[in-house]
Amino acid sequence: MNSPCPSGCSPFLPTPACNQVRRHPRAVAAKLVCLLGASALLGSAWAAGSTGEDEEELAQAFGDQATISIATGAKQPISRAPAVATVITAADIEAMGATDLDEVLETVPGFHVARSTQGYSPLYVVRGVNLGFSPQVLVQVNGVPLTAVFAGNRGIVWGSYPVHNIARIEVLRGPGSALYGADAVAGVINIITKSAADIDGTVVGARTGSFHTHDGWALHGGQWGPVQVAAYVRVGSTEGARSIIEADAQTGFDALRGTHASLAPGPVNNGRDFIDGQLDLSLENWRWRLGLNDRDNVGSGPGIASALDPRGTSRSQRLMSDLSYDNDHIAPNWALNAQLSALHYSERSDLFLYPAGAKIGGVYTDGMMGNPYKWERHHRLGATATYSGWQNHRIRLGLGAHWAEMYKIKNTRNSNNNFTPIGTGSLADLVDVSETRPFIRPHSRQVRYAYVQDEWQLVPDWTLTAGLRHDDYSDFGNTTNPRLALVWDAAYNLTAKLMAGSAFRPPSFTEMFAVNNPVVTGNPNLKAEKTHTVEAAVSWQATPAWQLGANVYHFRMDDIIQLVSFVYQNTGKLTGNGVELESAWTLSPAVRLSGNYSYQYTVDGATSHDAGSAPHHQVYARLDWRLPQNWSLHTQVNWISDQTRVLSDTRSPLAGYNTLDVTLRTPADKKGWSTAFSIRNLLDADVREPTTYDYSAAHPFISLPNDLPMPGRSFYVQGTYRF
Repeated sequence: MNSPCPSGCSPFLPTPACNQVRRHPRAVAAKLVCLLGASALLGSAWAAGSTGEDEEELAQAFGDQATISIATGAKQPISRAPAVATVITAADIEAMGATDLDEVLETVPGFHVARSTQGYSPLYVVRGVNLGFSPQVLVQVNGVPLTAVFAGNRGIVWGSYPVHNIARIEVLRGPGSALYGADAVAGVINIITKSAADIDGTVVGARTGSFHTHDGWALHGGQWGPVQVAAYVRVGSTEGARSIIEADAQTGFDALRGTHASLAPGPVNNGRDFIDGQLDLSLENWRWRLGLNDRDNVGSGPGIASALDPRGTSRSQRLMSDLSYDNDHIAPNWALNAQLSALHYSERSDLFLYPAGAKIGGVYTDGMMGNPYKWERHHRLGATATYSGWQNHRIRLGLGAHWAEMYKIKNTRNSNNNFTPIGTGSLADLVDVSETRPFIRPHSRQVRYAYVQDEWQLVPDWTLTAGLRHDDYSDFGNTTNPRLALVWDAAYNLTAKLMAGSAFRPPSFTEMFAVNNPVVTGNPNLKAEKTHTVEAAVSWQATPAWQLGANVYHFRMDDIIQLVSFVYQNTGKLTGNGVELESAWTLSPAVRLSGNYSYQYTVDGATSHDAGSAPHHQVYARLDWRLPQNWSLHTQVNWISDQTRVLSDTRSPLAGYNTLDVTLRTPADKKGWSTAFSIRNLLDADVREPTTYDYSAAHPFISLPNDLPMPGRSFYVQGTYRF
């Protein structure tokens, strides 16, 4: 039999022929043909013995991917939704072998998960936009934003987000501010947790794996009288991958000052302990949820100041509660949705910026310490009314308010504002400067908003969606963001879309109010960042077993907030263009292939040069194969191209990489035991994510010149029992 691979290589094992093309864009096609060809042979071999029951179970493996709510706020077929969107179900997550939200998002077209030097927290790089702490992506849980106002992202101490209790994830790529307001610039992610019906019984599970990772969890879904009850709890810990940093910021300072304080080469500090829980109660039109995400002993990654810090740890705690009311028939032709939510978020960090022996205006005997603590609380109230009594129209009206407050801070340190040590720079020299020299002072923000949206069926095959939202902020002003989308059902199996919209990101409290830091100063006169995007998309059901999708986009970002001479200013501009392709093909009742390809080119408006720090090309491919004896095999390949540096960065482009993950499992939706075995990065690829270029006259070296090393080969074994 002839090999389906054009080079005669195996898609699962490296060969010289494959290695020669691994980092060239043309390698994409060869690798996909390798994977698809081999998979087709596997599928053909199994198809002859498959039954109707096999086909039904395979279909169930992908859940309700055909509908989505994030595009308009109402459930509708994803092919006709006026947006470019992706749905990932709980069954999809199991098939991927994913244990964390970041592993799931890496499979979405146009999404890449990079890493921050701040504790290795994830940076969601969408369509080439890699700015700061990635505040340009809005993340919600059951419609409640996770945004912390200190940095404008999900919090500095993230520490992972588990997937056991996720029913589905809806991802909107592109602007979403006309519906969701702040931060919905590059995309919106809504995590929908499991209801009592989704769990339907009691499930307990445990997992152990590489890096001394252990966790256990339990879910229960049932009924208590008329109340639907869903409950979830998970506890665990990990030491994290101890990847080696060859040189750090202290290495550079040692060379300048004749010291020998650096701990590099040395391992990153990626350990953490975690507790998660949720209680979900539903009664008729009412639903109340209470959730907890607690992270303790979170390691400092490569160090908060890019100098290895094996002693530093942080803790974050997120407590959320929301009460919602949904009534699709509150009055003739009227539906009403209302939600009241509260979020309390805190971070406490005890960190060594530089190690013992560091010399910065004096020698620190125990190392330079900085211990920032901060507490936030958020309250939101929103209501949406939908009217369908006007023929061929569905009108959605919404209004709401958000109260955000960073109500308390604490700061202890053993250094002065000019970085010279207090006393001898020992632990005994720590001073509480919360009142005298805080890094920021408490602040609050009030937001009021209103929006209108009309879905107008012009003729049977054409629908126009138009929306407008106005947000009024107490601290920087107001912003108005429109959207327009035209959807054409060109044929029974072909849909085309043309979309345009704008979005915004408000400045964070750090960007507006940071003080007492010689390298970062806030600017209370900042404006919101703005983005304008135009997109076109097509969705084609080529055959009952084969789906295809494609979209192209162009965006322009203005007033990007950047540091200029150590003060935040609205000076940045970006323009971007890209293409995203998707495909899903059921080869047989037992075999399914899916995948996507993304291309982006983003230009820095100030330099007219590639914006850098994001891959131009990404390829994701997945094989789901149902085996005999109730087992299934899931294989996924993720290829990331080289990443260009920013114009001033003299380093070579960051080399691309391939990762191969393999998961073998039994179904988790039946009573009794189920098991899963997964190997991540099977071929032990050298995966690295880019670091900031911080070379200057006062800092004549790059703090982390060899970028951030990611985990090599790892594995886990998992067992669950359903009662």
